[in-house]
Amino acid sequence: MTKMITRYMGNLRNEVTHQQSGTKILTDAPLDNHGKGESFSPTDLLASSLGCCMLTIMGISAQSYGFTLEGTTVETEKVMGTDPRRVVEIKIDFHFPEGSNFTPQQKRIIESAARTCPVANSLHPDLKKTINFNW
Repeated sequence: MTKMITRYMGNLRNEVTHQQSGTKILTDAPLDNHGKGESFSPTDLLASSLGCCMLTIMGISAQSYGFTLEGTTVETEKVMGTDPRRVVEIKIDFHFPEGSNFTPQQKRIIESAARTCPVANSLHPDLKKTINFNW
């Protein structure tokens, strides 16, 4: 089990420490919710977690099938809703390195892995996830 400790630093900023590694990240309230937007907001982390998780699971699958995704990037966009204020959509765009000649089977492996990551499986089904693979 992994533990994180979060400390409120004032001015709507938090410092989160990953206990196992000691790595720290900061969060700030976003501009549209009384904050300065000087770092990731908690909802930014939620959206980014989906993209990171998908890319990680895709990488694990690629490794197990003997190919690599090195250089692949993911662009993540969070869409907020109101009443109640919440994330209503996460847009994920994968961009694969130019010259990556994935076979149709490798593409199926990659896409299937992305859609089964633990974060995706943990999000409520009402949260819209728009996923594009730019080969």
